Amino acid sequence: MDSVTSTEFGAPMAELACSSGIVPEGVLNGAEPVVLRGLVAHWPIVHAANESNRAAVDYLTRFYNGKPVNAFLATPEANGRIFYNETVDGFNFAQSQVYLDDALNKIIDVADQPNQPTYYVGSLEIPQHLPGFDAENALDLGQTSVREGIWLGNQSVVAPHFDFPDNIACCIIGERTFTLFPPEQQANLYVGPLDFTPAGQPISMVDMNNPDLDRFPRFAEAMNAAITVTLKPGDAIFVPSMWWHSVASKSALNGLVNYWWRSTPAYLGVPTNALLHAILSIKYLPKEQREAWQALFNHYVFEQPDDMYDHLPAPVKQKQNQMSELTARKLKALLSSKLK
Repeated sequence: MDSVTSTEFGAPMAELACSSGIVPEGVLNGAEPVVLRGLVAHWPIVHAANESNRAAVDYLTRFYNGKPVNAFLATPEANGRIFYNETVDGFNFAQSQVYLDDALNKIIDVADQPNQPTYYVGSLEIPQHLPGFDAENALDLGQTSVREGIWLGNQSVVAPHFDFPDNIACCIIGERTFTLFPPEQQANLYVGPLDFTPAGQPISMVDMNNPDLDRFPRFAEAMNAAITVTLKPGDAIFVPSMWWHSVASKSALNGLVNYWWRSTPAYLGVPTNALLHAILSIKYLPKEQREAWQALFNHYVFEQPDDMYDHLPAPVKQKQNQMSELTARKLKALLSSKLK
């Protein structure tokens, strides 16, 4: 492909200068996206990328330990869009196990060719496949249980989706345009199946390259609420939990390092699992029963009145107000037995 075309829209995003390589205080606890210009401009991989794509590939492959990686490959007709097929019973790409150095060299080889296929290696765990890279290209977020991944490929467009963890994404090679939508815009994004997704997360069915407002009229409201930014190598962005975001990789070779962490312990599980179970057990109940369960969820989950356990003896009240790892394990075991 000559380039991935995209319809860019959205208001500019808030920005902070971060030449010191330190995330400004308060950003990681915020609820709004923030661009962090120059946050990782000092990284060796960014210096290599600014020299050339070949220098960037040579730098990355110094750390590669030869383990196969999962790659997405789409034909030129996909125009870089990682998506479903026409009937939404499959996808417009194939997945295969490849060697990362072979994939990166292939991207370099076809960089000047028209009608390129799309190569996409996503969410590759750095310690598992590029040991030592994070020692030379480090970012201290002051968080525990941070998952560090790298995303590599040529030009592509990833549909709007959300992630449960908070996220700092650092552009290391090429340019990437992020378009973000607030969580309350979910109803205007025309989300696809929850149980059948291209990469694990539900995605918007709207083509970000060419939004069809006749088919998806409410997306016009989402466009009005969107914010956008283009990152260059060395820039980063903080994407808060549950914000929908689309990412367009703009260059012949693109690289991104991201850090995911959550504000609650991992033993509490992932809310998406609760959503799927609620769809299974509540969605098809009669209206009156659904409303009764909605009231229970509001009381125990979403509203949580301060005095909701005041009528219980103090030891029982304390137990009900706390969620320890032991209690979480007991609840999971109970759920597992009931689901059988």
